[in-house]
Amino acid sequence: MNYTAQDFKKGQPRWCPGCGDHFFLASLHKAMAEIGVDPWNTAVISGIGCSSRLPHYMATYGMNTIHGRAAAIATGAKVANPNLTVWQVSGDGDGLAIGGNHFIHANRRNINLNMILLNNRIYGLTKGQYSPTSPRGFVSKSSPYGTVEDPFRPAELCFGARGHFFARAVATDAPATVEVLKAAYQHKGASVCEILQNCVIFNNGTHDSVYTKEGRAKNAIYVEHGKPLIFGENNEFGLIQEGFGLKIVEIGKNGITEKDILVHDAHCEDNTLQLKLALMGNGDGFPIALGVIRDVEAPTYDESVTSQIEEVKASKKYHNFAELLETNDIWEVK
Repeated sequence: MNYTAQDFKKGQPRWCPGCGDHFFLASLHKAMAEIGVDPWNTAVISGIGCSSRLPHYMATYGMNTIHGRAAAIATGAKVANPNLTVWQVSGDGDGLAIGGNHFIHANRRNINLNMILLNNRIYGLTKGQYSPTSPRGFVSKSSPYGTVEDPFRPAELCFGARGHFFARAVATDAPATVEVLKAAYQHKGASVCEILQNCVIFNNGTHDSVYTKEGRAKNAIYVEHGKPLIFGENNEFGLIQEGFGLKIVEIGKNGITEKDILVHDAHCEDNTLQLKLALMGNGDGFPIALGVIRDVEAPTYDESVTSQIEEVKASKKYHNFAELLETNDIWEVK
């Protein structure tokens, strides 16, 4: 059946005007329509926070669960019904603070979930406390003199937990966001999509360098498997490997040609270069990487559990409760 974005819409979103959640929700509706999975075979599960209201606006099955437990409940839903397509939506606070343990273990186990991390570097629903992704020195209601903590970098956390899929998009970049979501669905296993968005009330401008099309042309690089790592307003720059790191070069100068530029390999099991790409930006002079950064095949937890159950059942003499009773001594009472 052919779906449209309208088939997945429900209700009237209650977010602040201009919130990045509006942009992402529209992209998710469009991506689901293009993916084509029936709404009744889809579940959207969230925790607590502004972004976690999202299941209310989906014409699918959905659960707005408790703080930090979206990944745990999404895991249960997927293992109980492997045929269900499960999207887990969390903010940076819900997903990486109280839910951080579930985040790393969902990646480690490689559960076939589409894990969306909406990152605005702030607690929005509870009115402006710093979050696990807020930068050191960030001034907020809970850090009036600036936080003295270093932030989590979601890609680093995902890779450290042996994650096999990581992608990044900007909420205002609808076409790229849709493509990232479709790639996450196609990946078998835990897929993490970091969506950069602004909180217009408590942390407006945190991703301004890439929030506009012009900003992305100057400050971002779109990575695509099998394509050279080229960027710039006129594709005049590229990335090469220098020692154990990366280096920006200008194509056409000092004998540099496109053949010298690194080619992105999202399928490489060794995540060394992928992690370097994912950590670029944030004031180091490198562009922020957008697109699918890592996409590696591996056995999934839910399929492995289902296969194990079938193997055990096949080796047993009984397959239901009645047969189990008959395996022991039986007395007939008259």
